[in-house]
Amino acid sequence: MQAPQLFNIKNNHFWLSHHRCAFWEEQKILILSDCHFGKTGHFRKSGIPVPQNLFQEDLQRLLHQMQFFNALTLIVVGDMFHSEANKELDLFIRWRKDHANLNFKLVVGNHDILQEDWYVKADIEIIRGEWEQEDFSFIHDFNPITAKPNRYYFSGHIHPGIRISGIGRQSLAFPCFYFTPKFAVLPAFGKFTGLAMVNPREGENVFAIVNNQLLSLS
Repeated sequence: MQAPQLFNIKNNHFWLSHHRCAFWEEQKILILSDCHFGKTGHFRKSGIPVPQNLFQEDLQRLLHQMQFFNALTLIVVGDMFHSEANKELDLFIRWRKDHANLNFKLVVGNHDILQEDWYVKADIEIIRGEWEQEDFSFIHDFNPITAKPNRYYFSGHIHPGIRISGIGRQSLAFPCFYFTPKFAVLPAFGKFTGLAMVNPREGENVFAIVNNQLLSLS
């Protein structure tokens, strides 16, 4: 297993994990985005036979990362859930009760449409808009027009991916971390998600997640 990779922003240390999340060392916060919990159940409810073990593996990965980094807080920058409540989210409630010591914060994304009382039941603090901590802001969908000056933003929403070309015309797409001088876009934590290709410019950093390893493409 590859060790997390350090990335510095504003003299703060962020450890990038090939498990699609980042750990903010100074604040003991695990940062991730776009879990889309309940999506596989949503597809099965529509008659599409998606294996439930995908959801269970994502939950296990989340717990492992919280324990590995000894994180005190979890911040999800949007789309922690996919749609309305289903049996998978009932399983999540049971999982949450088994790990009640974890401090959850959710910056609400466009797919987080559950009723307020459900988040209360799940002991998840919901934040609408953006959440600020020190010199950093956390928002689901970064908008440079409304961004506050002198702050660095962590966002999600687009499920960033990068295409790597091989010999001839062969190429493969992989999820990635995408860092610009003003904001970062995190990979989708949930594996049952698509990709939107990014085109990094000079001065930007991309870390592709390839075969359970981080590959710097800067």
